[in-house]
Amino acid sequence: METQGRTPEWVPHDAEGTYASSVREGVEGSHDGLPGEGGTKDLPASPGAKRRALNAQEYVDGVRSGDRVILGRAITLIESHAPDHVALAQQVLTQLLPLTGASLRVGITGIPGSGKSTFIEALGCHLTSAGHRVAVLAIDPSSSVTRGSVLGDKTRMERLARDPRCFIRPSPSGGTLGGVTRKTRESMLVCEAAGFDVILVETIGVGQSEIAVRSMVDMFLLLLITGGGDDLQGIKKGVMELADAVVINKADGDNRVRAEAMRADTALALHYFGPATEGWTTPVLTCSARHGEGIAAVWQAAEDFRAAVTQRGTFQQRRNSQLLEWMHGMVEDRLRAQFTADPDVRQLLPSIETAVKTGTITAAHAAEQLLAAFERRHQRTSS
Repeated sequence: METQGRTPEWVPHDAEGTYASSVREGVEGSHDGLPGEGGTKDLPASPGAKRRALNAQEYVDGVRSGDRVILGRAITLIESHAPDHVALAQQVLTQLLPLTGASLRVGITGIPGSGKSTFIEALGCHLTSAGHRVAVLAIDPSSSVTRGSVLGDKTRMERLARDPRCFIRPSPSGGTLGGVTRKTRESMLVCEAAGFDVILVETIGVGQSEIAVRSMVDMFLLLLITGGGDDLQGIKKGVMELADAVVINKADGDNRVRAEAMRADTALALHYFGPATEGWTTPVLTCSARHGEGIAAVWQAAEDFRAAVTQRGTFQQRRNSQLLEWMHGMVEDRLRAQFTADPDVRQLLPSIETAVKTGTITAAHAAEQLLAAFERRHQRTSS
């Protein structure tokens, strides 16, 4: 008989089955659970089967020393929604904060099929060969049904994943706007504290919602390809006006001429937009990530960008604005969490939802009733 799994420790206590993950006990006998030779019944227990919980100082010391295992555990801690993990994560981040800020944070987005993973692997290998330490935070789409995610970026970046100067961390999007997880900012800080001087953030795809990545990186890079119908189909104003560099990938073989033509068309289109960053003109480049062609020119553009915006003071201004935006976002997240966890709201919500679906009340009226219930409880507790 199949046994029921238990909920992982990082799942919130009030998740009520919305998380697909579960932990099941191991089987006795052979690999298929049947008695026989080669089973695990008579083998000694693995000493690492259950990891010891770390305190804040152990996390900090491990990250500072470059321990990749503890670095991974620290990011897992940050991604956890469990209340005790959230508190511990903030202690760790507070101690690591003085060690952050020295990296160049680059967000990379692109239309589906543009070869983002191949491009990041080529760029990452170029950077590590030049002496840089690179952290890749790759966001994988989560299922809207099961909440699960494949997290296959390490498989797609096999060569880069073996590079000792690179750290790749795939994370599920969790349905967040732009495919950028709510904890990506904090994960970047941990990687910086571990000594990585280039942080590459790969997002799911391109679209109006994808611009969320701009609020957490220094440079925003848009990856395009030819052959998708309209040569300018990937140029959406909401994304293009924020791009600090546009790179047309797969410019090789018979596609080289088409890529160069698209480069010229894209450069012309950019004239109709204002500068994405003050004092910087967005370049349009071509490359072939598969063959490594043009990758050095892309990184040179990134270095030129950093030098130009640092000289004008825009670099630090952008980071300061991002910190304030981050703070306001955290306040909104906390208020939303308190609202949805409020007992009066939870009790009233089913009937309100039914009334909205049947057209008895408007969505605006429903929202007012829920907020009123939340405010009444707040007034009772504060009086």
